[in-house]
Amino acid sequence: MNVSGVVFLDKPLGWTSRKAVNEMVRCFSKPGQKRIKAGHAGTLDPLATGMLPILLGEATRFAELGLAAEKRYTVSFDLSYQTDTLDREGEILERFDSSIDCDDIKALIPTFLGEQEQVPPLYSAIRVNGKRAHAIAREGGNVILPARTICIHSIELLDVDFPTVTLNVHCSKGTYIRSLARDIGKALGLGGCVTMLRRTSTGAWPEAMMVSIDQLEADMASCVLPLKQWLRDYSEFSLSEDDAKRFLNGQRIQMDTPMNGDVLAISGDLLLGTGCLKPGQHRQVLHPVRILPSAQHHIL
Repeated sequence: MNVSGVVFLDKPLGWTSRKAVNEMVRCFSKPGQKRIKAGHAGTLDPLATGMLPILLGEATRFAELGLAAEKRYTVSFDLSYQTDTLDREGEILERFDSSIDCDDIKALIPTFLGEQEQVPPLYSAIRVNGKRAHAIAREGGNVILPARTICIHSIELLDVDFPTVTLNVHCSKGTYIRSLARDIGKALGLGGCVTMLRRTSTGAWPEAMMVSIDQLEADMASCVLPLKQWLRDYSEFSLSEDDAKRFLNGQRIQMDTPMNGDVLAISGDLLLGTGCLKPGQHRQVLHPVRILPSAQHHIL
């Protein structure tokens, strides 16, 4: 049976997220067979290391759980200069000679907590008219990215060794840590160029879940989180064999249950897919949302 699950890869420094996915395809695809389907749940820049959830097989249908999840990062940035990419891989645009007191930094950090509007970096993977913003920028094109609403849940100041500041950040989806460093530096009248970035958590999955490429190649099976565990936030809803067949055929099913909302449809030990329970005229109605082909193959 094909692999279906999630690998929490500790992405190496210098790798693009696409390269990480390609490496997973290489590791899990068997010679002479169709290459396994894979995708990631949240881009990491080449400069960044840390948690990159890579979904394999049928798990790719549920990438949005990672994309929409809150994230945690450790970041260091240099206040003495700024680049066009907002990190140390870019071209230096400006240098700043002035210094600042650590207490001023401590006083400023709390002002960045909560919901706010943030302008993404010019060099980002955001699509503009079907093309990545970073590709347009590298070709010399003019890109204006609108601000987006993000939320910074917490910021912990770990260290100030001027001009370098190191933080732990807990933030919402869509937050760009390079933009946060830029904006903190700008508020201080200085730069804010990211020199180190590490994602330590996605969707509250702990840092201990991460595996290295070496660990993966030594024991691939133990490094894959089963799909059912990736879907841990769904309530399980058990179906009879007859109702399972109807569910897998995409039919809506009237149910006697007080439950509402998104559910994980199962039949015995078999994962069928996800559905949504909504009020009907007389009873609750289970609407299939995502159906797993492996379950269809097993039952139908």
